[in-house]
Amino acid sequence: MRRGRTPGLLAGRVPATAPRQATTSTSTAPVPTSADHGSGSGFGPKLLIPVLVGPLLNPINTTMVSVALAPISRDLGIGASQAIWLVAALYLASAVAQPTMGKLADRFGPKKVFMAGLVVVGIAGLVPEVLTGFGGAVFARVLIGIGTSSAYPAALTTLRHHSARIGKPTPPLVLGALSITSLVSAAAGPPLGGALIAGFGWHAIFLVNVPLAVFGLVVAGLWLPSDRLRPRYDADVPVLTALDPFGMVLMTGTVSALLVFLLDIQARLWWLLGVAVVLLVALVLWELRATRPFVDVRMLARNGALTRTYLRLFLVYMLAYTMTYGFSQWVQDVAGYSSDQAGYLQLPAAVVAGLASVLVARRTTVRGPLVIAATVPVLGGLLLLGLHTGSSIVLLALAPALFGIPQALASVSNQAALYRIVPPESIGTAAGLSRTSVYIGAIAASSLIGGVFGQAPTTPDLHVLGWVIVGIAVVLSALTIGDRALRRGAEA
Repeated sequence: MRRGRTPGLLAGRVPATAPRQATTSTSTAPVPTSADHGSGSGFGPKLLIPVLVGPLLNPINTTMVSVALAPISRDLGIGASQAIWLVAALYLASAVAQPTMGKLADRFGPKKVFMAGLVVVGIAGLVPEVLTGFGGAVFARVLIGIGTSSAYPAALTTLRHHSARIGKPTPPLVLGALSITSLVSAAAGPPLGGALIAGFGWHAIFLVNVPLAVFGLVVAGLWLPSDRLRPRYDADVPVLTALDPFGMVLMTGTVSALLVFLLDIQARLWWLLGVAVVLLVALVLWELRATRPFVDVRMLARNGALTRTYLRLFLVYMLAYTMTYGFSQWVQDVAGYSSDQAGYLQLPAAVVAGLASVLVARRTTVRGPLVIAATVPVLGGLLLLGLHTGSSIVLLALAPALFGIPQALASVSNQAALYRIVPPESIGTAAGLSRTSVYIGAIAASSLIGGVFGQAPTTPDLHVLGWVIVGIAVVLSALTIGDRALRRGAEA
């Protein structure tokens, strides 16, 4: 590393029990806030309510639309391969916006960034009422992706700053609750979406964001600690240097080109893949010279355990979302279930995800949960191979439930590891990048489903997805079981 280069993303380990203090002149002594009231630990309900409410918005929107694809397709006269853009649009926007919002939260403060994102979410919920066609729905999904991307990085940044300010480590159960909220809301998305569609039509899955955003704005405005109280790690660094805007642009271009290529592989847009490679090379070269890199590629190259953590997140969520979206379309279009029934069939996944999250939240080791998260999808994929239109409702409910387990275990374990090893000045960006891994996996799942299902799903198509899931899960299992860092008990 060059002399004088300021540590960037993931530049070192920070023990969970000893938050790093800011090195600027801004005081970081404990400052009483309203969020401290009612809890001797310093992490009372007034802090936790907005911290936990915000991150549920993105996952609930990512999965709620799964049961809306069929009715939207029928209403707007589009095919399954076109409807999948409603899924992909949010993931594409989120994959780019999550690390960007995290970087902004690191610099300007999590409360400002979180509340600005909620305003965007509220506006997005109204867009389909004005732009009534397919384009309006896609645009609304993009806005939802951008707006909700502020919540998760802001939540982790808030907890890290609050911990440094009061001089106490963040309790493991608080981190566990953050992950549990996200997981359960993702699993609860399909049944909630099904109920909304049954009662009010598919527009309701957009409109529900308006009251959710308003509630989030109220509790965040009242109870989140002011950004003026946060530790300042970069007060002496110029804004443009701290933000690395050119690195952000290169990252945005790289991810966008790659994901658009993946969305429609059958179109054979090889030039887009070429653009992604060129931009990636430019990103690496730029970040190697940046004073405060948006992505610290040196650290990622050195820290193989961390890089493998991102890879595992990608694979786990590719499996989970292949199941979520592919299964939901097949259940409605082939098995003949309604949107609300398709949602209720995935309700056991929410219960399983919640229980698995609670069980693993207190654990400090990560290898066991990650091995389970890697191997269980093998069973889920094999179960898909046996499903047909006459399958019992028990089997139809069991299939998605099996995929709630890996989501829960991978999310909780990897979040805890990242929170401990990432420097406090980069926690927002690191959290955003971890979510980018998830969204790239989701985009890959969308591309896979669109390619296999085409204009309409069939039972043989579902079985093809089952074989693909088994194959990917075997690779994931080998990667996890053979990881020497995990065998040594490394927290990554």
